[in-house]
Amino acid sequence: MMIQDERQPEIADIFRMYGEDYRRENILSSEQFKAMRHLEVCRTAELGGHIEECNHCGFRQNAYNSCRDRHCPKCQTLVKEKWLNDRKAELLPCPYFHNVFTLPHEFNPLILANMQVMQAILFAAVNETLQAFAKDPQWRLVGRLGYIAVLHTWNQKLLDHFHLHCVIPAGVLSFDKKKWIAARENYLFRTESLAKEFKKRYLKKLRKEFDKEKLCFPGGTAQLANRKHFEQLLVKAGNKKWVAYSKAPFGGPEQVLEYLGRYTHRVVITNNRIQSIDNGIVTFNYRDRSDDDKVKELMLPVEEFIRRFLLHILPNGFMKIRYFGFLAHTNKRKSIPLLRQLIGSSAELPEKIEETVREMMLRLTGEDISTCPECKKGKMVIIKELPMPASDTS
Repeated sequence: MMIQDERQPEIADIFRMYGEDYRRENILSSEQFKAMRHLEVCRTAELGGHIEECNHCGFRQNAYNSCRDRHCPKCQTLVKEKWLNDRKAELLPCPYFHNVFTLPHEFNPLILANMQVMQAILFAAVNETLQAFAKDPQWRLVGRLGYIAVLHTWNQKLLDHFHLHCVIPAGVLSFDKKKWIAARENYLFRTESLAKEFKKRYLKKLRKEFDKEKLCFPGGTAQLANRKHFEQLLVKAGNKKWVAYSKAPFGGPEQVLEYLGRYTHRVVITNNRIQSIDNGIVTFNYRDRSDDDKVKELMLPVEEFIRRFLLHILPNGFMKIRYFGFLAHTNKRKSIPLLRQLIGSSAELPEKIEETVREMMLRLTGEDISTCPECKKGKMVIIKELPMPASDTS
């Protein structure tokens, strides 16, 4: 099968054409099954919607509801924009750093079998590492950090690659909450030192989870039978050089928002990277990090494409964006006004705005979604609701 029309092929097309066959031949988790179905029915009659009519020329069209799944590339734009708008009230008038912590690929099979546990360890180990460094006088800070951490589980080829992006204001709040202590201009902490401490803390936490029998193993074998394998895995991972990467600091709050917009609500692959779906082969673009970020094409059998996509479906209720230190939800209502006062910068901060979906889309795309696509003069008005079709219970 091949997409014959001129529109951009989408991930939903892949699932609609091949999803049923894939589910029949493979075992899926409940989360993976739900995500596939959500993307298949997104903005189709199965989710209901409404009929719109132009108040000028009488043109009518059906508008169907979105699935709102966090793994759906079509549903994340508005969610992302609302989230970014909310973050404007939390920005500080200071530079920001961007640090990345990556788990070694030797852990990938164990992570995929224990997504909830091992990703929770990742967040906890990174937080403990950063807060420990913030307390250490050798880094000339001594206080509490605040930051936003965003989990990514993929690389450009959709393979499993587990890493945490951290966006960190360049300084700490003193423990007596009376001073803002600014960091050096060029770096927050030495990345090699961060990586060593991160490795030590992650491995220690992982061993605790093993000893408490909280880990499942690929294949479902008993934990005692896996002790030797687990010990070998720890030694192998411990002998590796772990990666903690730091990018150049952002210039200010506007750049922070731009960055967050690119990373926070990103899904494993966006529709604009899909080039074609032809005879069971999916072709998509990727950036080759090992070759100066050149854009290349990768062709995968549809079964392998779906398998890779499903690697990144998160457990129900798992929060991939988390807030720590003075930016934690329990602290930021009091800490943000205090920090803005302590920093005392005259820099203007972006202000949170109130806007409708129509206004937001006009700002993002330059197009008024309420304008009639036929006559370009009238406004589309809802004249009838389209209920979801009744479930087939026979």
